Amino acid sequence: MAVSRHRDQVRKGTNIPYVTHLLAVAALVGESGGGEEEVIAALLHDAVEDGGGSLLLEEIERQFGRTVAGIVEGCTEELQEIKSPWLERKKAFLMRLAGASLSVLRVTCADKLHNAHAVSRDLKVQGPAVFERFKGDRDGTLWYYRSLARFFGALVQDEPGLDPGFRTMIRELRETVAGLEG
Repeated sequence: MAVSRHRDQVRKGTNIPYVTHLLAVAALVGESGGGEEEVIAALLHDAVEDGGGSLLLEEIERQFGRTVAGIVEGCTEELQEIKSPWLERKKAFLMRLAGASLSVLRVTCADKLHNAHAVSRDLKVQGPAVFERFKGDRDGTLWYYRSLARFFGALVQDEPGLDPGFRTMIRELRETVAGLEG
């Protein structure tokens, strides 16, 4: 399902097949202690948001179960095809993370970590022009990643029983975001 939904997509500003992002996020989730349902959700985390909407979410639930569909829904900024303005959407998503399950948080952290790694890699090659591909431009994009890093950093403090692999992923996100700003 993930491959068929994203078959013709490439990563923003590149020729890299989008499916590589989904596979990388799934690997990060599995390597950080995520279970099978979280790995499946990681593969599907962008499908609903990228044009599948609520009908696709229902199909995911039929094929993979309520838990996977719930994780995918939790990772989805908006279900509607016409999206809210960028900043409004990002702020609302950050607010929703505060009440999200650990499964949603793990998949979201893996997604944001892989995205931040990609931006960091491209920044080294293309320089600051890399931020032109994002609606939030440089300042907005860095604000968003900084906000995510703070949120996940606070989670480490508030959740003493957090899986060590998840803690490591959060630390990597924070370090990568710090590198983007430097």
